[in-house]
Amino acid sequence: MLTNRRKDAWIAAVLVAPFLAIYLLVFVWPTIQMFGISFTDAPLIGSGDWVGTENYERLPKDPRFRTAAWNTAYFVVLTVLPGTLIALLIGMGISRLKGRLQAAVLALFFLPYILPVSVVYFIWDWLLNFQFGLLMHILDLFGLDRIPIMKTRDWFMPAVAVVTIWWTAGFSILLFLAGLRAIPPEIYEAAALDNASRWTTFRRITWPLLWPVTSLVFTIQLISQLKIFDQVYLFSVGGRPNDNMVLVYYVFQRAFQQDQGGRAAAVAVTLFVLVVVVSVMQFQLLRMAGNRK
Repeated sequence: MLTNRRKDAWIAAVLVAPFLAIYLLVFVWPTIQMFGISFTDAPLIGSGDWVGTENYERLPKDPRFRTAAWNTAYFVVLTVLPGTLIALLIGMGISRLKGRLQAAVLALFFLPYILPVSVVYFIWDWLLNFQFGLLMHILDLFGLDRIPIMKTRDWFMPAVAVVTIWWTAGFSILLFLAGLRAIPPEIYEAAALDNASRWTTFRRITWPLLWPVTSLVFTIQLISQLKIFDQVYLFSVGGRPNDNMVLVYYVFQRAFQQDQGGRAAAVAVTLFVLVVVVSVMQFQLLRMAGNRK
């Protein structure tokens, strides 16, 4: 038994070693380097002098950082909960379909998720562009003034939130559909025998049993939307990027446009800690809420 355990341990180590090496090289080591650079005045490439916590002390005084933090929080509010609820409703609707019709409808909703962000940008720019967008021609037909949606601060974040929900909902729908299929049909049959209404069935059966999947979807959405960058960057071209600033965009601007690697690393570390703390807290809160059901 002792020999077998050692052999199993060696086999496990050999199998895990490639992943562990890549993980340490690609994630852990760059993360450690990022923490170290955040305490220096280093440029994007090269070393710098030690400045201690100066880069972090500057952040609350920087109006662009405050704008980026506010826009990121605003975007999370616009997308995470609405996106989760929309995916849940669509998933429940698709679960009522059967056969090829269900597969076709699911494919239609999942298709945007596999598109690259550049294609998503061109699709929605074709719809929302102030000069040639399809929506603008519809407004013309009704005699309404055109709205520069992607050039106006008040419209920009809600519009990007709609695009993001449309783009990412497919994966969440797939998770909800898997969770709904995992619920034993006998439970619904028993509820039907008791003459339970649809709302009672959802509130007493579907929602509690679907809660673990809901927590997972909510967590994935929260982490993804806190790191929003691609859509904001693309739709800000030719507009007002400083007004639409989000945290990852701010990191990009500091590092690649202003060659301030140390300050960019400080923002990246702040975002990294924020993502970890917020995601862990909300997951624990959701788990506690699920245990009360």
